[in-house]
Amino acid sequence: MATPSAQFTVMFLLIMFSIVLQPRILLAVEANDLDQGSSYLQFVYNATESPSEEVYDYIVVGGGTAGCPLAATLSANYSVLLLERGGVAFNDPNVLLEENVIANLLQTDDIDSPAQAFTSEDGILNARGRVLGGTSMINLGFYSRADENFYNESGIEWNMGIVKSSYEWVEDAIVTETDRINSWQMSVRRALLQSGIRPDNGLTLDHLQGTKIGGSTFDRTGRRHGAVELLNKAKKKNLRVVVHATVERVVFSSNTSLGLSAIGVVYRDTKGNSHVARIREKGEIIISAGALGSPQLLLMSGVGPRSYLSSLNIPIVYDQTFIGQFMADNPRNQITITPPFPLHDIGTRVVGITKSFYIETASDMVPFSSPVSPILFPDSYAPLNLTVLTIAEKVSRPLSTGSLRLASPTNASLTPIVRFNYFNDTRDLSQCANAMRAIGKMLMTPVMEQYKSMDQQGQRYFNFVGQALPQNQFDDEAMGEFCRKTLTTFGHYHGGCLAQRVVDSHLKVNGINALRVVDGSTFVITPGTNPQATVMMFGRYIGVKILEERKAN
Repeated sequence: MATPSAQFTVMFLLIMFSIVLQPRILLAVEANDLDQGSSYLQFVYNATESPSEEVYDYIVVGGGTAGCPLAATLSANYSVLLLERGGVAFNDPNVLLEENVIANLLQTDDIDSPAQAFTSEDGILNARGRVLGGTSMINLGFYSRADENFYNESGIEWNMGIVKSSYEWVEDAIVTETDRINSWQMSVRRALLQSGIRPDNGLTLDHLQGTKIGGSTFDRTGRRHGAVELLNKAKKKNLRVVVHATVERVVFSSNTSLGLSAIGVVYRDTKGNSHVARIREKGEIIISAGALGSPQLLLMSGVGPRSYLSSLNIPIVYDQTFIGQFMADNPRNQITITPPFPLHDIGTRVVGITKSFYIETASDMVPFSSPVSPILFPDSYAPLNLTVLTIAEKVSRPLSTGSLRLASPTNASLTPIVRFNYFNDTRDLSQCANAMRAIGKMLMTPVMEQYKSMDQQGQRYFNFVGQALPQNQFDDEAMGEFCRKTLTTFGHYHGGCLAQRVVDSHLKVNGINALRVVDGSTFVITPGTNPQATVMMFGRYIGVKILEERKAN
């Protein structure tokens, strides 16, 4: 039987990192060579093609889950430059096809793979997107809107009418809703209901307590439609998207009458050449580089705690205590079983929602004939094929937080060093224990009997990959130990530029003009079961609000 560390490696690496290396795509592309979903490629360019200096109304740093809808929205009335450090994956089958989400090629690198692996100081392996479309191009595609608490506690000013229309703007373009789910998902749905996670809310995109089927960014044919396709909604003549562009710092100007203002950015291409992009009067720099990239860029630009910046010899532009602080990641714990029969079910469509935790699931047939087999199964033989079925819990609102610091004061391509301090607040550990007890109840439901194996004496049992649940699930100490040993992540980390601490209720950086942060780094808590729906809505929402501001002024 595999060890708990093998369980983590199997399920997290295979789900989160199953991406093959994508060759760089140098654009623009002829319009007649593109299908409707990739028409955005007509205005995507490699950074090596950029001029040494250029000027726009808005510069968006980060072509990810928030940056793509934000840039597309602003292009309706203004010129926009969207800068993405990664490449384009419009023809990469391991990125685009749901059947390849769990692939046998586990290639991540430090150069340009769509998924960039990193390990937090907590020792937990994680990933960040490094591709146009961001993490929406490497995740499992589950789509569900935010919970009410997210809006109430966010510190962000919301117009709920625009929130609703912004969700719909995203959903009309890239979200598929269907109540036709595979056999494993159907079994989990029934197990959730039979174990008491009710009511049955059917198919809905809203966050409702109970059991539901959500939407997906994979369509009925299994093709991914990530945030990148929201660029198809842009006004072509107003938007320039530049890939393989690593932004190194924001440029500032101090004017006695206007105060400190952002005026441009410096970015570098893959040949090492430096480029400067500036904004016009009334324009803005908008950082949408994610929960790791946004605080990293501010710190490298001289915005952050004075003592910390001084220790790295970074010239201080603005003393801001809270940048890089309050980093949080929702703990994920799970059980993984292999059924007594092959099951080629793929997809994530079902979730159980309670006030303190969520329960999700995943499955696939995983081949293990690759060179990584000894790593995945160090204590046993490596089977040629293995059906893995996982039921995982997510602590909905972790109270434990950590911080981020730079890996280098000058090299923006290095992932920052982050510690999330999982379970540092013991209330998070209690919530994990309660969630795993709920999964234990699910395993005892009649619908789960079919997934048990049988030994030579005729006894039925679950064949666990990794650690099984403690026999006495009422033993708090045993359950807490299980949670610590089986800790992984969904990759739903957030914080670092919190609203009301680093940015105001309109996402403007406190103390600096013409600079905003629009992404999950501003979130106090993660929105609902899965954040991608709300992050895409967020990009659209802030774009609409900015257009309204400009029109009013």
